[in-house]
Amino acid sequence: MALLEVRGLTKIYPMGQNIFGSGGSGEVRAVDDVSLEIQAGETLGLVGESGSGKSTLGRLVLRLIEPTAGTVAFQGHDLLSLGHRDLRRLRRDMQIIFQDPFGSLDPRFRVQEIIAEPLVIHERLSRDLLRARVSELLRAVGMDDSAARRYPHEFSGGQRQRIGIARALALRPKFIVADEPVSALDVSVGAQIVNLLAQLQREFGLTYLFISHSMPVVRYLATRIAVMYRGKLVEIGPTEQITTAPRDPYTRSLLEATPEIAV
Repeated sequence: MALLEVRGLTKIYPMGQNIFGSGGSGEVRAVDDVSLEIQAGETLGLVGESGSGKSTLGRLVLRLIEPTAGTVAFQGHDLLSLGHRDLRRLRRDMQIIFQDPFGSLDPRFRVQEIIAEPLVIHERLSRDLLRARVSELLRAVGMDDSAARRYPHEFSGGQRQRIGIARALALRPKFIVADEPVSALDVSVGAQIVNLLAQLQREFGLTYLFISHSMPVVRYLATRIAVMYRGKLVEIGPTEQITTAPRDPYTRSLLEATPEIAV
């Protein structure tokens, strides 16, 4: 059984009216009848241009937003039928790494509090054990213990993304949606983060849905690649097949449009 199974997932947004009351007819199919599976331990790279529906799909599979139609099953549990309490319990195993490493970290809190927040919500730990877990998580993402006492604005973009990754790892999840985690970083720092994610996958036994607009990044990290265009899944298959013998013209255009990166 797949770790995650998605069937017919659809998200439709009505087109809003402007201030004059016009423009209200029609709809936008942000995600349109998408079906896919992700096996435990693999990385499915989800690639496409901005506006293709990638991030919406990532949030739908975590039920951060509600779908218009379709089903999402995680470890055999139908996420869309779960009540708040059961969903909260399952969220321990499902986490997200956001695109913006600054906007996703509360500037009012020290790193210690940011990383410890999931543990405070889901586990009853002593203060000393919380500190120890935070230190362990910081070391896992290549940061020093002293970072725990500082605020997000004191760090570079790459360091802030490492903090966001540490927070996502706090509850030792099985599945992580990485939503464009390197797109806000320069190429060399982004390559370091990609390598870190690959290392953490081996160490923690993680399964990733890795969302990106960069085919070379996805090619390096992913076991399989899914290509989205205007809300639809136009192609999915093993990384080698997608990157060397793509069937869809849109996939070929993505491969031609992005330069290689050194990782």
